[in-house]
Amino acid sequence: MTDNPEHNIQIQVETRYLDGQSDPGKARFVFSYTITLQNEGSVGARLLKRHWLITDANGKVQEVRGDGVVGEYPYLQPGEAYQYTSGTILETPVGSMQGDYLMEADDGDQFRAPIAPFRLAVPGVVN
Repeated sequence: MTDNPEHNIQIQVETRYLDGQSDPGKARFVFSYTITLQNEGSVGARLLKRHWLITDANGKVQEVRGDGVVGEYPYLQPGEAYQYTSGTILETPVGSMQGDYLMEADDGDQFRAPIAPFRLAVPGVVN
């Protein structure tokens, strides 16, 4: 793993509560999240793996590891962006996610692109 300034993947997240797929009476709260990765480095890089920590309001943590995202291994040239949408289910109306992507740059270096913690919340539950 390197800490090379040429490797700079910026990540933005938007979340949505999916009311129609949720069932609060059965402790089922469904959220979607849209991730945008932007390669602000100077070398191309491919996303190889994902790692998520998903925490609900009871402190229950789900750890998710896997290859790629939504069945893809996006490759980003410098300046390019990639966007995808996925989802998760919580047992509480509020939770959070954080993690990282394992990337491989054109120069063969592997590095992690961190995903800062973000909140999942049913609208109106948290101010």
